Amino acid sequence: MDIKDLIGKVPGEMIESLENRRITTLTPPQALSIEKGLTNGSHLVVAAPTASGKTLIAELAAIKSVMWDRKKAVYIAPMRALVREKYDEFRSAYPYLKMAMSIGDLDSLDKWLDEYDIIFASTEKFDSLIRHGLGWLGEIGCIIVDEVHMLDDDSRGPTLEILISKLKRMCKGAQIIALSATIGNAKEIAQWMGAQLVESNYRPVLLERGIELEGNVAYDTGREEQLDSSQGIAELRVTEDTLKKGKQLMIFYSTKRNTEAGADRLAAIVAKYLSDQDREYLKGLGDKVLNVLDKPTAQCERLAKDILKGVAFHHGGLVNRQREIVEEAFKENRIKAISSTTTLGYGVNLPAHTVLVRDIVRYGESSGSEYIGINEVTQLFGRAGRPKYDRIGRAMLISRSKAEAQDLYNRYFLSDLDPVESKLGILPVLRTHILAFVATRFLTSKESIMDFMGSTFYGFQFSNSRELDNIVAEVLEELCEWGFVERSGSIYASTRVGQRVSELYIDPMSAKWMIDSMPGLADDVSVLFMISNTVEMRPYVKATADAEHKYAEYQQMVNNSPARYGAGDIMFYDPIKPFSTALMLNEWASERAERDIIKDYRTTPGALYTKITNADWLLYSAMEIAKLVRVRNPRLLEMRMRVKYGIKRELLDLIRLEQVGRVRARLMYNNGIQRAHDIRRPESQQAIRKLFGNDIAQRIISQVAGGVG
Repeated sequence: MDIKDLIGKVPGEMIESLENRRITTLTPPQALSIEKGLTNGSHLVVAAPTASGKTLIAELAAIKSVMWDRKKAVYIAPMRALVREKYDEFRSAYPYLKMAMSIGDLDSLDKWLDEYDIIFASTEKFDSLIRHGLGWLGEIGCIIVDEVHMLDDDSRGPTLEILISKLKRMCKGAQIIALSATIGNAKEIAQWMGAQLVESNYRPVLLERGIELEGNVAYDTGREEQLDSSQGIAELRVTEDTLKKGKQLMIFYSTKRNTEAGADRLAAIVAKYLSDQDREYLKGLGDKVLNVLDKPTAQCERLAKDILKGVAFHHGGLVNRQREIVEEAFKENRIKAISSTTTLGYGVNLPAHTVLVRDIVRYGESSGSEYIGINEVTQLFGRAGRPKYDRIGRAMLISRSKAEAQDLYNRYFLSDLDPVESKLGILPVLRTHILAFVATRFLTSKESIMDFMGSTFYGFQFSNSRELDNIVAEVLEELCEWGFVERSGSIYASTRVGQRVSELYIDPMSAKWMIDSMPGLADDVSVLFMISNTVEMRPYVKATADAEHKYAEYQQMVNNSPARYGAGDIMFYDPIKPFSTALMLNEWASERAERDIIKDYRTTPGALYTKITNADWLLYSAMEIAKLVRVRNPRLLEMRMRVKYGIKRELLDLIRLEQVGRVRARLMYNNGIQRAHDIRRPESQQAIRKLFGNDIAQRIISQVAGGVG
């Protein structure tokens, strides 16, 4: 279908935007979406491979809603990086429309969003906006739900499912467009959503799926290829062959450790294929990665060293800025190879000519060793082939024998995709959502909750209403027992505490645990154990010998709380792990070096900073709850500031100054500048200039009343 065929069906400004981007024809999924009623307001579930043009389908619906129907459009995605990517794409294409991105503070209504035409939000953030009484739901004309197959995800799926079910009720006039690359039961999801199904196998770049055995790759197209490499290790053979073709590749591993070791192995091969220009560019890139933190960690040094040779590893242990640097350099073809955990297979658009899934077996704490699913492999394979650069993309698995090659072929190439299944019917998952139903007055009786649950994907897939009835009854009884909900006849209402817990977007069990713990908080570690022993802090760091030794002093905190973690709440719960997390945070707040903390607690910079961010949120939540239960403990505010900045108590006054972080504050304190008013002294100002240079010194000095330049 030609773009000109859209004249009269979408705003002229959109056709102009498409032409400016040199888009002249629609892809098959896009054309089929038009036939299925995309421009007439029909709900759609679009299941098509990566790079087939799904975002443009969303764009057609959203822009029409904003420009012709004078309604808002909302773009919801499960991962912040994906939300940011789509926001940037839309804003670039339509700079004259008012667009906003909301992925941050979960305890905010973000009233400023009222004035915007298109809002991009993460799943949790938009659900939080509804909990805070979002006032413009009735103004929404189009809802885009990206990565809808995440319904199957244990952690993100339930909130996504509840959100879709809510929006179906609250925004009845809005068009819903759900997008996914891998759905084994796309028809079932479309039926649940009352949507037309747009299903296509179209890819702009042909994908060949193959299995490598001793240097030979047998593809599902029937073609065989002998890799141009003499390397003895399969991943090195694939790498060298790809580089000789002048292409880039991504290799997926099962663990962070394997990812980093893999990058080290690839580096010796990739370095040989770098141009002088690449090397010069990568030198600057390595410096950026190395100096993201105040002091480089061993992981920072390792990543920077690999980058100098044209390789990078990518996993959740990197800090956000490092991931962004790596992704951008790969898009610009400066980094030639990325070794990654499977998380990079989702979210941001980062294709490569060749994809190798090296590890197909993964270890899970509850399940042991098991093959990764066909849906996940298909998602990872979808990264192979770069539009505009490649005619064919290659995706491979590795085998060690003909028998294993045949097994892999049957398992991943001949089998159908696994169906997406609801993960909603679990007591801990329902607890937080049922409290939100009552707190927002969305649903106020057991009967109305059961009716709503029948409208969810869980209710659509499973007909065992008796089991669900028992779970809902148990949750309501528990919430009443904990003082978050009150019952009057058949009607439930939230208490002030329950209302605030729902707004804070924390699990009610976490809130109950904190309420029980607050009166006994006697020292810094007890405060940190209180916020670490919560659902929100999972996964905990590994248990340490030091934690096992010290835990006995704090065991009563767990024993005295009725909000206990049972097997139905957290499998294999071990209080030593959250206690180890508390000790790690205490070391951070005691100014211990990041490098040493990361080494001793066997964690990563990214994981450490995630814990710090979560700790800040939970300490804030504890402070808010403490106001309502009338527990006064100044340690909460003090510890929040110390954890946020990683400082001892004595630096709290200095840290208030702009340009002063944990490192500069400590240097100032050690040089006799122990409080902000000390900066007024001429000798202090001289010391600051000597420590930080005139420019930074002037910015610090100017903040203090009476300070002179």
